[in-house]
Amino acid sequence: MIRLLAIVAALTAGPAASAQDVARASGALLRGLDKVSGRTTDLQMQVGAAVRYGRLEVRLGECRYPASDPSSDAYAQLTITDLSQNVMLFSGWMIASSPALSSLDDARYDVWVISCQS
Repeated sequence: MIRLLAIVAALTAGPAASAQDVARASGALLRGLDKVSGRTTDLQMQVGAAVRYGRLEVRLGECRYPASDPSSDAYAQLTITDLSQNVMLFSGWMIASSPALSSLDDARYDVWVISCQS
């Protein structure tokens, strides 16, 4: 939990503190898992876009990555809504290297961040 708070603090710090360390991408690659069928689906998204995955709507607000090493990690701000019940299931930052720190809690679907995409 402390690591998550430190990462969130770094991501939300002012432009002078984070501009040198973190870069923003124009999109992200997410992966979805249907726990019933066992099928995974890659979801390529652009910032500001929404994609439907089963009964879920996944919306990407932002994707950031370490500027010095773009392939090392990704941080995506996501909003995930269950369209069948009109309920928000997740809203926040998901971290590719630590998906369990901040994850979607749904009986059928898992969604996690793979990488940021330019």
